[in-house]
Amino acid sequence: MKVIPVIDVLNGVVVHAVKGERKHYRPLKSIVSVSPDPLNVANAFRGMGFGELYLADLNAIMGLGNNFDMIRRIAKETKLRLMVDAGVADVEKAKILLHHNASSVIIGTETMTRMSFVEEAVCSLGTERVMVSLDLRAGQLLAKFSLSESTDALAVLHEFQKMGIKQVIVLDLARVGSQEGVDVVFLREVVESFRVGVFVGGGVRSMDDLLELDDIGVAGVLLATALHSGKITAEQIVAKGFAMR
Repeated sequence: MKVIPVIDVLNGVVVHAVKGERKHYRPLKSIVSVSPDPLNVANAFRGMGFGELYLADLNAIMGLGNNFDMIRRIAKETKLRLMVDAGVADVEKAKILLHHNASSVIIGTETMTRMSFVEEAVCSLGTERVMVSLDLRAGQLLAKFSLSESTDALAVLHEFQKMGIKQVIVLDLARVGSQEGVDVVFLREVVESFRVGVFVGGGVRSMDDLLELDDIGVAGVLLATALHSGKITAEQIVAKGFAMR
């Protein structure tokens, strides 16, 4: 199982994301970095031994500009591989993001306007450069696109799998930054029901949570608050044999 650190960037600084309530996000305070500057935080993670970073461009997701120049700078100066969620809803924007040195593009159900875009992105960019984020709030699917038949998250994920998606992020915004734990029952069902690599974001509190997720077969975990608070350290991750690169 891989462990990937997360930074949420809003108006050029890293913010502490809590429960998806973006209007209340404040600049990050972390034991990892003395500054909320995105490049400083990314460099800190690189120094800890991580080789990949998940970056959420909240400005782009919220339709308030973007941080693409910062994304390019982080990629070039740190050499980290960047998984980027920037509210991408069309292939041209995805290509612009890749041109700014993102390694892979995250397509979130929260911001995509039509399901068929996922298939278009896979065909145009390849399966290795596209991931879908199954965005939830307290277990309920967040989606702008039409859900003509079902709002069931597993049914939607089944459609994405048919479109060629090989990796999916299960992100419950209500659990992000909450330290409330993960929905192990739902995640186990996802892992057992689909032939995709499942990444988990939101709610991880401790090494015990990481061990439980590894036990059910999760491919990767996105970590923010637990790293920034020191509840999970790079040394612990290495000691348990989890991948950081």
